[in-house]
Amino acid sequence: MSTQAIGASTLQKHPGPPLWLLAILYTVLFLAGLYPVTTMAGAVHWPGPWESASVIVPYFQTHYAAVLTCIFLQLGATICLGLFCAATVSRLLFLRVRAAGPFIALFGGFLTVFDGIAAGMIVWTMIHPDVAANPSVLVGLYFLSYAFGGPGFSIPMGLLIAGVSISAGLMKLLPKWIVIFGLVLAVAGELSWLHLVIPGLLFLVPLVRFPGFVWLIAVGFALPRDRASNAELAAA
Repeated sequence: MSTQAIGASTLQKHPGPPLWLLAILYTVLFLAGLYPVTTMAGAVHWPGPWESASVIVPYFQTHYAAVLTCIFLQLGATICLGLFCAATVSRLLFLRVRAAGPFIALFGGFLTVFDGIAAGMIVWTMIHPDVAANPSVLVGLYFLSYAFGGPGFSIPMGLLIAGVSISAGLMKLLPKWIVIFGLVLAVAGELSWLHLVIPGLLFLVPLVRFPGFVWLIAVGFALPRDRASNAELAAA
């Protein structure tokens, strides 16, 4: 038997779901959830945090179906992100990454998921008729949901991206462009913390979210699934 055949026969495959599939599901579900609440579906779109109460309140009082569809799809997307995070950290540990990076990624990823679910559940509460009929309560819940779904997304997402990029980059498990791209997104995510005191930095939140889709899918395809067996390493 050739050396190449022996090497191939001793490779171990990570027993986990395809990362690329989870990343694509997350992206598709999240973007599908945006459709009913953007101008693509009509003249009125989801109000931003810079809007006044006179804009925010009527929107959520009169767009129950669109908002419910949005949060339903995006909650599904958030679950896919959580599965991606867990499977990616498991993959890094399987590939013998022994640094703190995977656990930083796990912390950031699960915090991102928790905040995303919290944001969705708050919006689900907002659109109930008895709640939406009270403008002061509705506006308060709106900004709470934005806190969870805005900087509450981008800050911990930056930790997830940094943890994966640095640990995988040090072991050359990912192409350099994915690592550098990830580090740029991670820095943007952590800087979005400043948005809480500098409203003009709002752009950092979507800067992490939308290019983040590309990074997640790239990692899903590029991160190796196989490793050499312990016996092969010992022989080497």
